[in-house]
Amino acid sequence: MKTSPESASRPEDLWLTRLEQEAWRRYLYATTLLTDRLSEALQADPEIDLTLGEYEILVRLSEAPGGAIRMSDLADQVVHSRSRLTHTISRMEKRGLVERVRCAADGRGRQAQLTGAGRALLTAAAPTHVRSVRELLLDVVGHEDFLTLGRILGQTLDENAPVGLGGPTPQAGPERSV
Repeated sequence: MKTSPESASRPEDLWLTRLEQEAWRRYLYATTLLTDRLSEALQADPEIDLTLGEYEILVRLSEAPGGAIRMSDLADQVVHSRSRLTHTISRMEKRGLVERVRCAADGRGRQAQLTGAGRALLTAAAPTHVRSVRELLLDVVGHEDFLTLGRILGQTLDENAPVGLGGPTPQAGPERSV
């Protein structure tokens, strides 16, 4: 019987079994490769040229009331450090996709605001992104296993993790989202 992490008295009692280590390595390799391929699909089109992280920022802003989110909240939603988000938003600002403005609520903080150009690029990029998600993951594992994967990974998240869907995007129907 495997020792639980809480009751392990020696570091070697924490080691993964061979099967657990193989599963861990498959998970790590597959998620890294999948993230890279999803990003490559968006970057391959010179008219889009977004990283997956930039695309997700545009999605989150498009779903937010008024198209704006406080920078610290946006960093939490896209799982970026504050400095990484600041760098990414600066790059996106130079392209005219977002702008940083004072927070409407209190005037002290800064928020990222989606621009018309950002919304237009998101609309143009969405079919490429959704196609790559389908081709690289959903069509490979199938609908039921895809939903099961989401449920399994959801077990690793806090119940208040910011993964819920915001408002529907222009292309999305009641059961579809970008």
